Amino acid sequence: MEYKKLSKCDTLVSKLGLGSMRLPCYNNDLGVINEKEVVRMVHYAIDHGVNYIDTAYTYHKGNSEIVLGKALRDGYRKRVILATKSPAWLIEKHDDFDLIINKQLEKLGTDHIDVYLFHALNKKSWQNVIEHDGLDFLNQALKSGKIKHAGFSFHDDLNVFKDIVDAYPWSMCQIMLNYLDDKFQAGVEGLKYAASKGLAVAVMEPLKGGLLADNLPATIKQLFNGSSTPQSPVAWALEWVWSHPGVSVALSGMSSMEQVKENIKIANQTKQMELSKEKLELLKKVKREFKAIIQIDCTNCRYCLPCPTGIDIPKNFALYNRAYIYHDIQAISNIYRQKLPTANRASACIECRKCESLCPQRIPIVEKLKLVDRTLRQE
Repeated sequence: MEYKKLSKCDTLVSKLGLGSMRLPCYNNDLGVINEKEVVRMVHYAIDHGVNYIDTAYTYHKGNSEIVLGKALRDGYRKRVILATKSPAWLIEKHDDFDLIINKQLEKLGTDHIDVYLFHALNKKSWQNVIEHDGLDFLNQALKSGKIKHAGFSFHDDLNVFKDIVDAYPWSMCQIMLNYLDDKFQAGVEGLKYAASKGLAVAVMEPLKGGLLADNLPATIKQLFNGSSTPQSPVAWALEWVWSHPGVSVALSGMSSMEQVKENIKIANQTKQMELSKEKLELLKKVKREFKAIIQIDCTNCRYCLPCPTGIDIPKNFALYNRAYIYHDIQAISNIYRQKLPTANRASACIECRKCESLCPQRIPIVEKLKLVDRTLRQE
């Protein structure tokens, strides 16, 4: 496992980090985590060189931090850089910052957080941080030792990103980046800007919610299979991220032991170096093919849930995309009508648009749900 310096300090961070937004759960209930399996996964990852663990206050209906706290007992806490996030959009008064971090410290079973990030900042939530003196909170938390490093995760335009980078002496930022989204939100330009300012950069969604890893369309499989350097789609995606020198750690939201082992194996076999012209050209072709096929650019982050009426928004979007990826609208229509409960279907939308205000990808969810239902209902 390769390691890099974390920002301006001597702490070394593993190139692969374990994200905890997609932990294994029972019965597809995000709030009921398979604790035994998570402990096994976390211990395996740490024992095999992963030392960056990322979570957040809201992940898994607030239970991700609790389960990770249990997984980091018995000496494992001392072996990792633990990162979690403050939900900037939930802050209503300055005291909320302290109330939330104190709850997080208790849930995680620790007296300090190594990297503390304001979560999913955009122009609106950043303004909320400023209005409630969030930067003063960070200063006090650093001074007290509750946190060791301050940072932010981000979902907005590049100009907003640069403004936030310049507003405070951050140690780290976390951005969405993969070979499909190299110019989306902060993108590669934002990565370079943050690195030039001395920030460590953690990358989220390197596999775009699994889209770049699982059940690839036949045309894309053919492109990868035709390469002179055959490797798995996961390896292609992670290698692209690690090829950028400004990246400190790539976070993979692992949901099974199989994924943990695969990602660690890839990390150990892949060097952080510039990709060859041949590999870059192939990925350009893959990107063009993906862009031509994907209908709804959802990463399954599930920030839009729970829906007030019970719609499983990411599931509906995934079904719609599958219909076009595999050129079989009829088969997917049968799944939509026969296997997806009525309350979970796109047709249950009441157009409250709560989900749209929460979507990091800025998807016009209501209009897309209407499209899904028109296409897949087929009555």
